[in-house]
Amino acid sequence: MRILVIGSGAREHALLMALRNDPKVDHLVIAPGNAGTAAVAEQRDIDITSASAVTDLAREVKADLVVIGPEVPLVLGVADAVRAAGIACFGPSQDAARIEGSKAFAKDVMAAAGVRTARSEIVDSPADLDAALSRFGPEAGEAAWVVKDDGLAAGKGVVVTADRSAARAHAAGLLEAGHPVLLESFLDGPELSLFCIVDGTTVVPLLPAQDFKRVGDDDTGPNTGGMGAYAPLPWLSRQAAAGIVASVVEPVAVELLRRGSRFTGLLYAGLAMTSTGPAVVEFNCRFGDPETQAVLALLESPLGQLLHAAATGRLSEFGALRWRDGAAVTVVLAAENYPGRPRVGDVIVGAEADGVLHAGTARRDDGAVVSSGGRVLSVVGTGEDLSAARADAYRILSSIRLPGSHFRTDIGLAAAEGKIEI
Repeated sequence: MRILVIGSGAREHALLMALRNDPKVDHLVIAPGNAGTAAVAEQRDIDITSASAVTDLAREVKADLVVIGPEVPLVLGVADAVRAAGIACFGPSQDAARIEGSKAFAKDVMAAAGVRTARSEIVDSPADLDAALSRFGPEAGEAAWVVKDDGLAAGKGVVVTADRSAARAHAAGLLEAGHPVLLESFLDGPELSLFCIVDGTTVVPLLPAQDFKRVGDDDTGPNTGGMGAYAPLPWLSRQAAAGIVASVVEPVAVELLRRGSRFTGLLYAGLAMTSTGPAVVEFNCRFGDPETQAVLALLESPLGQLLHAAATGRLSEFGALRWRDGAAVTVVLAAENYPGRPRVGDVIVGAEADGVLHAGTARRDDGAVVSSGGRVLSVVGTGEDLSAARADAYRILSSIRLPGSHFRTDIGLAAAEGKIEI
């Protein structure tokens, strides 16, 4: 099987590493990739938001399957064009990808499916902002205001704050940029990410994971695209995870199909395990980053065959997934000033070590690997339990050098110490 992977981050590097372990996968291509993926797959530089460019490349490399990693090509309909060319594609249609592309659409789907989520309100005029803010946050008896960009924001369009002025400033900035604002009620309890391979109404869950959005230890500082993750979750029972699949993911898949928006790909449910039960924070239409790096490190089932089964309508025939014992932890090494405008172009020492997945990297003409983005590397550690996996990840990280870089030191720590409970 020949597979073309679309994307350039550590998520795509993790996908390639898992795909190459599938005995039925004999050739991998990635576009555009990064300095790390070049060692795993044939690399092509194209515009991945162009449906024609992706389709032409898929034809050229004779791909049996196209796997689209990032959300932007999916929201722009690239998967539709690939399928229209007669090539199997793992990734939802443009219509179904609205589950991530429009939070208002996602709320409507959840309401129709009877799925519990935060109370919300769309604000599209500055004149309505102050009155709307008064209906949420501490002024409505909640712990904080939750202010979101209604569209795609790469994980950085959300502000959760008890400071009304900060909430208002974020919302006003979004409105000034022409982006509708979504205000939500605050959901208490630990959050988790549940990835499910979906083909219509067939839903196959992967291991639940938890990611860390804030830039600093103890969840301080601004939101990022994700600073780390771990899997599985010692504080979430198998029964609770199965309940989420049955009460959240399956009803949404059924509702999308009922609307004529059959979902084929990875449906990602971000949830809060609140004091009154699970509630959806958001849905995404693709593998999450950095959770994918941890989850796939534990997958034993052949990933290429799994994704191909979903893309060709045969997911129900695949059977139960197999997982390695133990745990995995991903720690993101970020460039100086991230999540602001990152410093780039610095040489990275130790980037070729085992367990290191590349994201914002490039290779100079002299062969040196240099930083080229905000989240530069994902370091993945594994072990018999969460403490051992943490130790492995931070051991690998200690051998890497990048001037001005930073990372969180507490990824998975609270769970390893048994401090998270529902």
